[in-house]
Amino acid sequence: MNEDKITKTSEISVNVGTNENNVPVRMIWSAQDGDIEKAEASAMFLSMWDPKEKNTMKIDLWTKDLSIEEMKQFFHQTLVTMADTFEKATGEKNITEDLRDYCYHFAEKMEILPEND
Repeated sequence: MNEDKITKTSEISVNVGTNENNVPVRMIWSAQDGDIEKAEASAMFLSMWDPKEKNTMKIDLWTKDLSIEEMKQFFHQTLVTMADTFEKATGEKNITEDLRDYCYHFAEKMEILPEND
């Protein structure tokens, strides 16, 4: 049995509308397997690993109307997700605890921690 044989493909698409200065003003994305159809987004980070070049290819986009507060939240949530993904992919618990500590520090410095009641 060959586990490397492709048995299915799935498409993820991002449509970016820009203004006359080529600044993103609207992003719409769809993901077949996620049942997401033409969902609005205000920011995205896309990183893909190039195994031949051993380097990351990336696209970072955000719309002109994304607020600074929203960017802080987006960045924080992305960092937390990266820690979770790294632990899931590698099993490295010690460093992911450090990453999560940094995420807390980031949220504290950006003043985006929820207030305690």
